[in-house]
Amino acid sequence: MKFFRIDLLTLLISLFILSSCKNQEGIGLNPDNQLNGTLFVDTNIKINTTAEDAVATNALAKTPLGYFNDPQLGKTEANIAVGLNLPYSSAYTLPKGTITIDSAMLVLRYADGFYGDSLSSKYKVNVYQLNETPLTTAVYYNTKSWDYNSSVLVGEKTFSSRTHTKFKITDIVRAGKDTSLLVQPQLRIPLSADFIRDNFFNAPSSVLASNTLFRNAIKGLYLTMDKAQPGAGGNFMMALDSSSLAIYYRTDSLGALDTGIVSLVLGTRAAQIKHTYTTTVQAAIDDSTTSNKTFYLQGLAGLRAKISFPGLTGLAATLGTNAVINRAELVITPSAGSTIPFVAQSKISMYQLDIANQRILLQDANPTDRRYQSISVFGGFLTPKNDYHFIITGYIQDLMRGKTKDYGTYIGPVDDTNISSVDYKATPQTGGRLIAAGSVSNKTSVDYPLRIKLNIIYTKVQ
Repeated sequence: MKFFRIDLLTLLISLFILSSCKNQEGIGLNPDNQLNGTLFVDTNIKINTTAEDAVATNALAKTPLGYFNDPQLGKTEANIAVGLNLPYSSAYTLPKGTITIDSAMLVLRYADGFYGDSLSSKYKVNVYQLNETPLTTAVYYNTKSWDYNSSVLVGEKTFSSRTHTKFKITDIVRAGKDTSLLVQPQLRIPLSADFIRDNFFNAPSSVLASNTLFRNAIKGLYLTMDKAQPGAGGNFMMALDSSSLAIYYRTDSLGALDTGIVSLVLGTRAAQIKHTYTTTVQAAIDDSTTSNKTFYLQGLAGLRAKISFPGLTGLAATLGTNAVINRAELVITPSAGSTIPFVAQSKISMYQLDIANQRILLQDANPTDRRYQSISVFGGFLTPKNDYHFIITGYIQDLMRGKTKDYGTYIGPVDDTNISSVDYKATPQTGGRLIAAGSVSNKTSVDYPLRIKLNIIYTKVQ
């Protein structure tokens, strides 16, 4: 049997290590990331629901289209205005012979991001002709109201939410046998043959000789959801950069029959977004002085929340200048019952304003700051425990030391498909929402244990 002699020096080192590992006051915000120090839970947080800034909606990777009657927030309407270009955006020569239109389909590719009722709701989209031409050089915001001819329906489609379902169509082969083709998830809206005939095949040759003249002549299309359909509805995301207007036709040239397809390219597009809130939500928006017991975040350039930490001033004085913040973690939890039947937004973000009232990243989200760690560490993702965490240690430390001034700090929804950077700009490219517990002081409330809180772990430096 071997024996190991533990000398006095080894024993002293062991005792020193063990004594330094002693936890204080149940410290540790996350079981997977324990830290030593003293835990202070700050619930003196002021948070208020406010309207999101207007945002440009042209040339988006994902353009919203929908009508969603959220029983807790209210109604959201997202319409699309889109211009039409000649094939390949150049002059077009009509096929020879007598042209017969078999069908015309506005083919809209789905993008990720549907939010709403995909089970019981039926959807119907109506298509009208614009009375104004979307300009290629203009910037259009979500507040833009478009002029369209509401008296003439150009196309319509009743459908269900099947944003991830592929299906087969007939592929037209020129001078050959048509085949069956499996296509990506898309919405195919039949358009009036008369509209195509009058504005394209019967258009003067001078109009078809210039893409600019063609755009000015045909104006464009306006898409809006029928609000009389059953169910709560929802908001879809469309990939319009890979969508088009497909025209299927037949030609008879001196007895020679053939089939063909021509695609009109979608040009300038923009989304018009309208929000009509419930009385409860509107009251929260209007009250900017009292901290909300429940606050609301909404995509499609809807709602965000302004947050401040009035308790930090007193805490800094109490702790003194020798206190070091080891970790500051903001915890946000959905209000009880608010995620049924509509789930909470899967990703939110936190940012601040600079002296010029421009949005900038927090210290902990800025890769140029030495305290930045990673996107996943900064947080903002809905966890399996049904809450959100933001690690804002650098920001809180700078506030307490007076190194930074709070010109305005906000929390808002962002596109959950972006995993390469921390978003902080207003976006219409996410349709989700979050109803969260705010400053709840009533201990008998079901939201009291869920109230927003800032967990601070600090160490006194001797």
